[in-house]
Amino acid sequence: MSGEYKIPVGPLVALAGAVLLIVSLFLDWYEALTGWTVFEIVDLVLVGLALSTVLSLAGAFGIVSGVANPVAALIGAVVALVIVVTQVINDPPAVAGGGGPDKDVGIWLALAGAGLMVVGGLLATTHISLAVEARRREAEETRSAEPKDAERGEPTVPLGRTEPPERPPGGPERP
Repeated sequence: MSGEYKIPVGPLVALAGAVLLIVSLFLDWYEALTGWTVFEIVDLVLVGLALSTVLSLAGAFGIVSGVANPVAALIGAVVALVIVVTQVINDPPAVAGGGGPDKDVGIWLALAGAGLMVVGGLLATTHISLAVEARRREAEETRSAEPKDAERGEPTVPLGRTEPPERPPGGPERP
């Protein structure tokens, strides 16, 4: 069995970013406040954008019938990135105010996830893929225990010696 299979890199990167974005909503964005508790509707919009990006590119994996739409995925990823960047720059109303809680790991993971979604959308738009050729391994030939030098007809010289060993008396003559 031989054939070439192309692994689409863009959808894989976008999928990793979407999963990271969704997981980040369960983590603390602001000292002991998760993305789900800080936002009223933005959290649902981010999940929707992450899922729409994945579904737009699912055709590239052959999961769903139809053609992948990398432009729609890229637009959704850019919107998600803009939303996360605005939350990094301008605190949401639940934590706004002087001396509010500091940003935590969740917001930075969301930023990374949205960035990966954009990169994946760009890679999918440019149709960059990793080609893998699948073929069956042939049975290896039985090899003798002699070193490679013997296969070429040259005598084997052990390490530390400069000349081949002497032939034993009555033994076969080496060329």
